[in-house]
Amino acid sequence: MTYMKNAGDIETASFEKIQEIIDAEHPDIVFNNSIEEAVLKRVVFAIADFDYLYNIKFSHDVIDKIVHVIKNKGTIFTDTTMVIGGFNKRLLDDMGVKYRCLVNEPEIFKEAKEKGITRSMAAVEYSAKVEGPKVFVFGNAPTSIFKVLEMVEEGQLQPDAVIGVPVGFVGAAESKLALHESNIPSISALGRKGGSTVAAAIVNAILYQLCPQTDDYSRYIIPESQA
Repeated sequence: MTYMKNAGDIETASFEKIQEIIDAEHPDIVFNNSIEEAVLKRVVFAIADFDYLYNIKFSHDVIDKIVHVIKNKGTIFTDTTMVIGGFNKRLLDDMGVKYRCLVNEPEIFKEAKEKGITRSMAAVEYSAKVEGPKVFVFGNAPTSIFKVLEMVEEGQLQPDAVIGVPVGFVGAAESKLALHESNIPSISALGRKGGSTVAAAIVNAILYQLCPQTDDYSRYIIPESQA
C-alpha cells in the first residue's frame, strides 16, 4: 500500500485539496484578508467541514485585537483543557503569550459551588482580576460566553477579544449569536457546530500567520499560491 507518510507533505496536500474544493464548489466565497482566509481554511482542514466557510463570523476588527494580545504577551483564557491541548504551545511560549484554563483550579471549584454557577462562569469572573491584555477562547461552554456578555454589560470586564465557538444543543447557538451581535470584538461560529478543535485551529491559524517562516514553523503557513 502506497500512502503519504510525511506530516508536512500531508498538510500541504490537504490545503491544496481544500483550495481545489473551494474553487469548484464554493467559487463565490470572498476572503476579507489573508488572516481571515487562513483561519477559515485551517478550521476546514481541522474539521473537514466546509460549512465553516459560511458560519464563522468576524466582528469589530477582532483579528487586530487578537494580534494585539499576542504581540503584547497577554493571556489566553480557555473554557477547557482540550482547547489548550490543541494550541501550538511551543510557539505561544516562544512569543511570551500565557494560556490558562481555570476550571479545574480549587479556587474556581469553591467559587462555583458557593455561588451556584458553572465552573466556566466562575473562571470568567476570576479572569477579570488578571492584569494585562486578554482574549477568551471558548469551544465547549456557552455559559462562558453568557458570563462574559453579562460582565461586559455591567462594566466588570473588558476583554480585548472573544473567540466563541462552543458546540451543542443547549445555549450554544444562542450564546454565539448574542456574542456576534454584541460590541465585543469576536470570532463566532454561528449555529450548533463548533468545539475545542475549532477553537484551537482558529488560534493556531493566527499564530502561524504572525510567526516568521522559519524551518520550525514554515509548514504551518499557507503558501502564497493558495492565499
